[in-house]
Amino acid sequence: MVKLSVVVPFFNVQTYAPDTLASLRANARDDVEFLLVDDCSSDDTPDILERAARELPGAVLIRHERNEGLATARNTGLDAARGTWVTFLDGDDWLSPGYYGRLVAAAEDLGCDFLRTDHTSVTGRARSVRRVPVPRRGEVLDPRGAILPAHRTTSVDYPFAWAGIYHRRLLDRGLLHFPHGLRTAEDRPWIWRLHREAESFAAIGELGVFYRRGVATSLTQIGDVRQLDFIRAFDQVVEETARDEDADRFLPKAVRTYCAVIAHHVGSIEKFEPEVARQLKAMSAGALRRMPQDVLDEALTAMGGDRAAVLRRLRRRRPAPPPPAPPAPPGGRGPATGPTPSEVAA
Repeated sequence: MVKLSVVVPFFNVQTYAPDTLASLRANARDDVEFLLVDDCSSDDTPDILERAARELPGAVLIRHERNEGLATARNTGLDAARGTWVTFLDGDDWLSPGYYGRLVAAAEDLGCDFLRTDHTSVTGRARSVRRVPVPRRGEVLDPRGAILPAHRTTSVDYPFAWAGIYHRRLLDRGLLHFPHGLRTAEDRPWIWRLHREAESFAAIGELGVFYRRGVATSLTQIGDVRQLDFIRAFDQVVEETARDEDADRFLPKAVRTYCAVIAHHVGSIEKFEPEVARQLKAMSAGALRRMPQDVLDEALTAMGGDRAAVLRRLRRRRPAPPPPAPPAPPGGRGPATGPTPSEVAA
């Protein structure tokens, strides 16, 4: 019986994949499967994964015929998962030895729908511990109760899918798949949906994931049009939250977070290609006009200062239409992580 399925997408990470795979080997067990999804890499990553499929216990290699992006690659792995529990790892990150055994044991002991963990952020030689913004540790909690307050960093601002473990019942309910085709911010609608619709969760201080930041090929370092997918991601957060029975309570948080992310990107607009920068401003103007205007006004008043002034100016610009969702892949399901919570704290 497979107890844990680990979904690991790879795309052009030949420099880092060997470390990732070595850390998976240090977590191999008879009841763990590693679903290695090659998202149509064009470097030496496919050859590295071919060797891993032969040598890594529990490895299952899955290939995309065209590049689909991180969200769809994760969905491909989820569709093949057989485990009682599911987790994720990115192809340029790594784990401490025995981490998954400790994570499964903690999840089984608590018996909740999903479990969130701290992680170590790595930039070059510098390391720092990032904590789940949940003050009560090792205690089963209501996920909806961890969404608020709107003015503070909460669990929905810690979207990292690999910083946790998720029971298969969530997969069977359709709560673990990501919006198809999103190439950034794919985990924002995902974490909001989990907290709105799952029944129980917990947070623990287990450190075992090492998250590599500042990778040259990461979308957080590339100012091309793919970065603008955050608009579609947060549109989905707002649209789905507006349909929730507690929309009046949760929408201020969703809108305020969306505003903070827009302000973050506009504040670093020099990193974008000129045409993409123009699109960013026009699409952000459209996004601001699509938000519930009374909620937006309250959010801007609460934000205050230069960021609110920038967003008010953007709202007066000629908006662009909402970005279209890509078609669902054949046989699939329709509808590198953005700025950190501290970078967009409202």
